[in-house]
Amino acid sequence: MIKRLNRDDYDRWASQIRHTGGCRQPIHLRGKVEHYDRATGALLHRYTTRTEPDGVLRVPCKTRRASRCPACAEVYRADTYQLIRAGLIGGKGVPETVKSHPTLFVTLTAPSFGTVHARREHSGKVQPCHARRDAETCPHGRVMSCTERHSKDDPRLGEPLCPDCYDYDGSVLFNALAPLLWKRFADSLRRALAKAGGLALKDLRHHLTLSFAKVAEYQRRGVVHFHAVIRLDGPDGPTTPPPAWATADALTPAVQHAARAVSATAPAHDDQPERVLRWGTQLDIRPITLNGDLTEQAVAGYIAKYATKAAECVGTLDRRINPLDTLDAFNLRDHARRLITTALHLGTVPELAELRLTEWAHMLGFRGHFSTRSRRYSTTLGELRAAREQHARDNEITTGRLPLFEEDTVLVISTWEYAGKGHSLGDQLLVAALTGTSLTGSTDLEAGPHG
Repeated sequence: MIKRLNRDDYDRWASQIRHTGGCRQPIHLRGKVEHYDRATGALLHRYTTRTEPDGVLRVPCKTRRASRCPACAEVYRADTYQLIRAGLIGGKGVPETVKSHPTLFVTLTAPSFGTVHARREHSGKVQPCHARRDAETCPHGRVMSCTERHSKDDPRLGEPLCPDCYDYDGSVLFNALAPLLWKRFADSLRRALAKAGGLALKDLRHHLTLSFAKVAEYQRRGVVHFHAVIRLDGPDGPTTPPPAWATADALTPAVQHAARAVSATAPAHDDQPERVLRWGTQLDIRPITLNGDLTEQAVAGYIAKYATKAAECVGTLDRRINPLDTLDAFNLRDHARRLITTALHLGTVPELAELRLTEWAHMLGFRGHFSTRSRRYSTTLGELRAAREQHARDNEITTGRLPLFEEDTVLVISTWEYAGKGHSLGDQLLVAALTGTSLTGSTDLEAGPHG
């Protein structure tokens, strides 16, 4: 740390750190970029990392996971917030008339796989977890009752009362099939809407567009459920109103029907018959309003928050697991370890090979995208990033760091190679002081093939 502070290029190093936004694990790049005049071949501008501190350029890692890099995840969260909110009240290329389109906030949950410790409240008072006077004793000798009033940070929340009775296979398989369940739910919802409008399914797109944005959230017990904004538009998306019959009152029963109707089947394996999995019985459907308890800001904030999370609340890992590694090397709670072990085992079963459970064991079987949107819901994350990059480029031209030229008349030649990522321990201390970020997390420099 002292050596870094006393180097002549410290100010430039600190400038790079600030430009990464305090990224915890910045990517190190080595290379150059040159701008040539297409007509004359004259060199207009050159940038090279040879003169940079350590001979590299540090750029943000751009991960969405808050557990890996809070700074980059905050950028992703903010972009997701703007994207979701634009689909509710307009902006970012979406007309403001979209706020009059029927819109619901829907939560689809997972079924039960066994009794788990839970925090229950009634009228603001915490209730006993699972108080039963005549509680049964399970085959493993455990009384299926818990009279404790759990605190919000109790590590036992979500863990089964009897781990040996808990259906770990079912939990992992549900996570793996959850993306398929969502696809079938959306297809069933379109069929139900077509029926409500007296239309053939093939003609629905000429009258109505089903737009949605959803996010997956892990419950403490280790299964995912989905929160979704579901909106009805006209045939051209948010720029046209839906037909008169397509109201929130028509959308609600269609959602209820689709949630009950769909299922996904896990193949038979290990002498176990095939298994049919469905959504849980808990289905929450609420209208989104411009004022009240469930506003567009509350919904956008809720979805954006979970877009940066994974299965951390269960106590699992945020990186893929090598099947050859022993789980004893990781600091895992028993429930998370058994879920991962189950996923690794099921991943070796030939009948379940297409679920790729070994590859997604750290996600407890879930292999879908956490945050997804239909094509016409709103703007896109790519458009938001492009606008931010253009703003940064305009600023560099204004400040004289880049020359002003017509892009069609310039040939750009660039060469880049990966040179590592992250910070040394000494650099990490300085980064925390410069940006006000936490020291929690990886501090080791991972050298690349040329680092």
